[in-house]
Amino acid sequence: MSLSEFELIRKFFKPAERPSHGIRCGIGDDAAIVSVPENFELAISTDTLVSGIHFPETTSAEDIGYKALAVNLSDLAAMGASPVWVTLALTLPNADETWLQGFMSGFNTLAEYYNLSLIGGDLTHGPLSVTIQVMGFLPKGSGLLRSGAEDNDLIYVTGTLGDAGLALKELKQDIQIDSIHTDYLSQRLNRPTPRVELGKLLHNIANSVIDISDGLLADLDHILQESGAGASIQTKDIPLSDALISLDREIALQLAFSSGDDYELCFTVPEENRENLEKASAGICRISCIGRISRPGKGIEIKDNAGRQVKLLAKGYRHF
Repeated sequence: MSLSEFELIRKFFKPAERPSHGIRCGIGDDAAIVSVPENFELAISTDTLVSGIHFPETTSAEDIGYKALAVNLSDLAAMGASPVWVTLALTLPNADETWLQGFMSGFNTLAEYYNLSLIGGDLTHGPLSVTIQVMGFLPKGSGLLRSGAEDNDLIYVTGTLGDAGLALKELKQDIQIDSIHTDYLSQRLNRPTPRVELGKLLHNIANSVIDISDGLLADLDHILQESGAGASIQTKDIPLSDALISLDREIALQLAFSSGDDYELCFTVPEENRENLEKASAGICRISCIGRISRPGKGIEIKDNAGRQVKLLAKGYRHF
């Protein structure tokens, strides 16, 4: 006989309610009650992952649990927030305790690293989907927004781009890659690294920030739309992994510009803050300057090594 909803909650989710600042009431009541420290604000982000849409149906429970939390933490990173609380709404086709054990193992890998406390949520029956809401502290008035890009700002990205898109193409057998890249690409797709540490350091350095979830061009365009600006990007400066470099250059750039699921940060920085940025980011993660902001806004101009304008077929993932 399978466990009831409340027995499952007590067995798998209650242990993730670790000690954390400001929790008066967490899992086990009708709602959580928390308090925000004086002179701080609360950044809140919610994402839903649906089986077959946001992850292949063959994805392991551990990877689903990890990624579901990672993609939400990436949003907090883009705001420069320090993660503190999380809620989880999980819809399951059946009460599979082995699957739940694996899911919470992946989830807790990140939650424990950030001392993130699970304070509530919901458990229901239906097609597999995961909805997570994360909350983080920000000093008042310090949140990093999409709307602050200024003329002549340098455009930066973290990490390398296009890896998750390539991993997905390999899974779908749309492309063949050398087996030496398989494990790396799988990690990039299923276990992205939220750039929380760098995000917190971008206060007083960056003018605007966004996380790259739908593809560089699509997400950079959100900054441009909110800031009333344009951008110029150099293809030679786009950071590519060895796996992408092994591909035809045009295919690699299409993936880097347009495939989703990278969960890196894209941000703009005034020229005078460049040295501070490079010092702050040293030892945290790779950063690359890929272009500049221009005003008035004229969209995104992409140029190759010879200065010729490049046109791409797709700008990024669209939900509808």
